[in-house]
Amino acid sequence: MANTAQAQSPRSEVRQAEIGVIGGSGFYSFLQDVTEVEVDTPYGRPSDSLFLGEIAGRKVAFLPRHGRGHHLPPHRINYRANLWALRSVGARQVLGPCAVGGLRTEYGPGTLLVPDQLVDRTKARAQTYYDGESAVDGKLPEVVHMSFADPYCPVGRTTALAAARGQSWEPVDGGTLVVVEGPRFSTRAESLWHASMGWSVVGMTGHPEAVLARELGLCYTSMALVTDLDAGAETGEGVSHEEVLKVFGANVDRLRGVLFDAVAGLPSNASRDCLCAHALDGIETGIALP
Repeated sequence: MANTAQAQSPRSEVRQAEIGVIGGSGFYSFLQDVTEVEVDTPYGRPSDSLFLGEIAGRKVAFLPRHGRGHHLPPHRINYRANLWALRSVGARQVLGPCAVGGLRTEYGPGTLLVPDQLVDRTKARAQTYYDGESAVDGKLPEVVHMSFADPYCPVGRTTALAAARGQSWEPVDGGTLVVVEGPRFSTRAESLWHASMGWSVVGMTGHPEAVLARELGLCYTSMALVTDLDAGAETGEGVSHEEVLKVFGANVDRLRGVLFDAVAGLPSNASRDCLCAHALDGIETGIALP
């Protein structure tokens, strides 16, 4: 079950990380003094290399969620490899900024929402490490039923909210992120149904990142940037890819500032004492974690 890592830079050492960031478009080059590291995992290759660097004195591993060329659609991302790779370089806390559609008129473009709940409406994604499949060493994982009532790290959420307020960007504290398979956007009927259920925003990449992080004992925090009103919440032609990119681009600098401050504000890995840190206490998983 051991993973392998190979540095793709003049440096020979592989620097360890405290914090992982899984980002979309606009974050691929946010680190300075970067070491690019290729990581293999028992679940295949992650979306791309890991990019290791520092923010505010904290060692960070950045992973482009869709690959650096944005060539992976949401349903083809190897989520299991991504989270495993981050843990393998030492990350124990993960921030997952993402673009979403607003399901309420008050959550218009430019809103930053830090969700506290998650609804899974995906269809064909590997979403557990404990699937009964033989590992590369022939061992079978144990049957594990992971508690997931509260899908996000409470400490990470508090930190992200404080970081946004410190950037004079009042966030929405809590709400439900519903994750759809993609890559298409919702129909008006689907969007209206999502809204009628009381859900807040809709995206394509927030699951299974959160549950896989929990299965590895990692803290996971989502930071959802609303780029559009979803189809059923508006009266125009519906959501377009161009619209999403335009709004994301207009807010990426602000989001980057919040992300930097959140990284700086997270506790040390050694001092973690949240539900995520204790998720695997007393559980025999049957797999050797990195």
